[in-house]
Amino acid sequence: MITILEVNETNKMIEQEKLDVRTITLGISLLDCCDADLDALNRNIYDKIAGLARDLVSTGREIELEYGIPIVNKRIAVTPVALVGGRACRSPEDFVEVAKTLDRAARDTGVNFIGGYSAIVSKGMTPTDETLIRSIPAALAATERVCSSVNVGSTKTGINMDAVKLMGEIVRETAEATKERNSIGCAKLVVLCNAPDDNPFMAGAFHGVSEADAVINVGVSGPGVIKHALEGVRGANFEILCETVKRTAFKVTRAGQLVAQEASERLGIPFGIVDLSLAPTPSVGDSVAGILEEMGLESAGAPGTTAALALLNDQVKKGGIMASSFVGGLSGAFIPVSEDQGMIDAVNRGALTIEKLEAMTCVCSVGLDMIAIPGDTPASTISGIIADEAAIGMINQKTTAVRLIPVIGKDVGDTVEFGGLLGHAPVQQVNRFGCADFINRGGRIPAPIHSFKN
Repeated sequence: MITILEVNETNKMIEQEKLDVRTITLGISLLDCCDADLDALNRNIYDKIAGLARDLVSTGREIELEYGIPIVNKRIAVTPVALVGGRACRSPEDFVEVAKTLDRAARDTGVNFIGGYSAIVSKGMTPTDETLIRSIPAALAATERVCSSVNVGSTKTGINMDAVKLMGEIVRETAEATKERNSIGCAKLVVLCNAPDDNPFMAGAFHGVSEADAVINVGVSGPGVIKHALEGVRGANFEILCETVKRTAFKVTRAGQLVAQEASERLGIPFGIVDLSLAPTPSVGDSVAGILEEMGLESAGAPGTTAALALLNDQVKKGGIMASSFVGGLSGAFIPVSEDQGMIDAVNRGALTIEKLEAMTCVCSVGLDMIAIPGDTPASTISGIIADEAAIGMINQKTTAVRLIPVIGKDVGDTVEFGGLLGHAPVQQVNRFGCADFINRGGRIPAPIHSFKN
């Protein structure tokens, strides 16, 4: 039972420390929408989404007003479209029509993003999977709210290097297709390893086939709350530091649990999970990098950064998991560059490089996220970076991801504006040595030995 004292304490965190619930995400299964006729498929998809999500935004606003907890985003995630469109979609153009239907449903229900224009190809690609993947650049250029993801590896199956190679090319094509808008299509495209079925955060959200027909998943935030708490224990030992993060994460997660329970009850849809991830914004004071610096680092990226992030990630999970009946999704600390002003500052002062960010992803969710790179970066280099991140996820049995934005016409030293929660980013240096011969080998990197558990 959540008490009025907890509500009052939460209100203080909202007013003074930038606490919010980052998203309510309604997961919807589209498996019963399958049809061999493309028009019927699109009609079935629209009708199911519009019917189940018609009250999502209004219900979120009611909860905001009643409890005073800001709910920044209301979103939808659907079954990976490659699984749904196989009978009707014979060409990339057919899949683009499905993307437009998803976009129209998102617009008409009032959500800001809809995820699930996705394919799960960690062990191999069907012809349908490949057709959807090849449609991604045109789909993201033709829509505003659709997000796409492709899972290319897992601890159990290894890494599908054919898919990794293809995704390097698709990221480049998506950048070209949206170059008039600073290649923003790539900000809605993520390549994953060990993708969870219940992630409420975009762009990697989809509704897994193991899920119920519809569920409510909630993603909490609160970097500003953690930072404010740590300001009170400056110079204290690590035991006190850990305890402070853990206790604060518990309080933040209770707010997410409250919102999840209320949304589930009012919409008549089962509660799925609360995702504990610390999700930053471009606003000053709402930064994961700020937490790391409050721990004693001169700048994010300095020696000790990976250790500090590991501590933060672990204590957030330890505190949060006691605050909710069901925890899932990614549940870590996001380190997107463009969405975190502290990360942007660290890049600009030369303290934070892509290589250091890669090291940091070994200990947190979710990967190399929202990083602008030169527009002339070769597709094989992008594939190499994807392969590196997928290897980290595969070996460490965790979710990793890559959301790189090769901004056409931009080079190192330029700054790119994406707007809103997507923020702005300095274009970062990419290693200039090639890996094309490695990427072009084709086939699959085998699963690690510890994957064989039954």
